[in-house]
Amino acid sequence: MEFTERCRREVEDHLETVRRFFGSRTGEMERAARAMAGSLASGGKVLLFGNGGSAADAQHLAAELVNRMTTERRAFAALALTTDSSVLTSIANDSAYDRVFSRQVEALGRPGDIALAITTSGNSPSVLQALASARRMGLTTVGLLGKDGGRALPLCDHPLVVESPATERIQEVHILAGHLLCEEVESLLTSSSPPRAGG
Repeated sequence: MEFTERCRREVEDHLETVRRFFGSRTGEMERAARAMAGSLASGGKVLLFGNGGSAADAQHLAAELVNRMTTERRAFAALALTTDSSVLTSIANDSAYDRVFSRQVEALGRPGDIALAITTSGNSPSVLQALASARRMGLTTVGLLGKDGGRALPLCDHPLVVESPATERIQEVHILAGHLLCEEVESLLTSSSPPRAGG
């Protein structure tokens, strides 16, 4: 296949995946953004985690929340659980890689915080354990998921599932959805009447 034709097909597939997701998930996205904003407004924080490309997305979105998206405003409390190499490697070495995020959730999470999981398969063991820990501890769970949501689906209070078999399409929609969540959180928290936790 010539490169130009491959590009055309990939872009068409991308656009169709975007249309399908945003055609069915905007209501759930709004609810997730309101939960995030309510937590932050009440002194809570957002803990983000994922593996591989999803780890990069977790760090990217944490930066958008701590620094800014489009508006100069106060910093929002967000932390990617993928960045502390000493913590990650000590847990993986002394216990199991599957626990690298759940142990951090146990250490840093508090009831009312947000645990934002990113997984293209919905089945990453390290992500599943972290979501289970978050649920037990009273955190609100948000999931940027892929395919059919996998085993992460029932662990998420706000599941945002990109129904595509292609990992690259799922990742492309995840970062767009993540940006829109951050923009909405920013908008809600800089309005004259920010939401309360649980809202």
